[in-house]
Amino acid sequence: MAERVPSDSIRRFIIRSVHDHPRDIVRLAAEQFNMTERAIRTHVNRLCSDGILIATGATTDRAHRLGVLQEWSKQYSAIANLSEDVAWADAAPIIGSLPENLLSIWNGGFTEMFNNAVDHSAGTHISVEIRRTAINTELAIYDDGVGIFKKIQLALNLDDERHAILQLAKGKLTTDPKKHSGLGIFFTSRMFDSFDILSGGLFFTHESSSQTDWLLQRDNFTNGTGVWMKIDNESTRTPQEIYDQYAGPEHDFAFAKTVVPVRLAQYSGDRLVSRSQAKMVLAGLEKFAIVCFNFKDVETIGQSFADEIFRVFANEHPEIQIENTGANPQVEQMIRLAQSGKEL
Repeated sequence: MAERVPSDSIRRFIIRSVHDHPRDIVRLAAEQFNMTERAIRTHVNRLCSDGILIATGATTDRAHRLGVLQEWSKQYSAIANLSEDVAWADAAPIIGSLPENLLSIWNGGFTEMFNNAVDHSAGTHISVEIRRTAINTELAIYDDGVGIFKKIQLALNLDDERHAILQLAKGKLTTDPKKHSGLGIFFTSRMFDSFDILSGGLFFTHESSSQTDWLLQRDNFTNGTGVWMKIDNESTRTPQEIYDQYAGPEHDFAFAKTVVPVRLAQYSGDRLVSRSQAKMVLAGLEKFAIVCFNFKDVETIGQSFADEIFRVFANEHPEIQIENTGANPQVEQMIRLAQSGKEL
């Protein structure tokens, strides 16, 4: 006689798989547990009645998706003495009872991003939205201020808002060094499964499954700044393991390592060929002990671009350990030529 599968295991599989299999979740679960589809539908119907799943469409074309178990929003006046701790006290009960590692991530991420909006946005209102499903929790913070990328562009006298995203991705960037270290966004973006900023029609995103940061363009959000953070409700990630990746004991726990997503320096299909482009990539990197250039999705680089980074900068800063990752054969060739000091 086959061993009976616990109902909790079946339902856990269903809610973990439904996002990728909205239309065939019944068949998938039946195959997984060697059960009839009729038996699986009993579990799916129970999840629907509990609001964990939502069913749409006719019986012959039915689809399922995760239901929103809790949804909450609140707007705050963005006054100078508005406390992020007061706002966190409002949000914490909605985020709910989670393991200590997740509560620490949520507390730190929320208060850091809310405080950034208070101190830097120059806006009049800050809005917070939270949505929780059986799988994950997502939080959004919006302000109606000048926009984070525009503010960085103006503060650093950059030619383009897109340059601000590249500088932000490196870490140790702040427009107000008296109040902020410049570490907040860098570390917060790596705590969550996904972290997104939308401002001025530009969309910056980081996913925990990849060291690569992304830059996209969106035309439907041009005023203020929106920040989205999402993490699995069962994630075992801890703040300490993230800090250890970039600020470990070998560097006296200082923020010593950064990963530079070189693709953020490419705009509208431009090739990375010039020394000025390289200098933009290199800006601020003298603050680090280890710099890793991530060339994922960079198809080609020019000799001058490579030379400026891997020979000129390397020779000027012998104390910095320079690494690279994700380079294709063409990019690797240019890097080796630069490191050898040879000209094409």
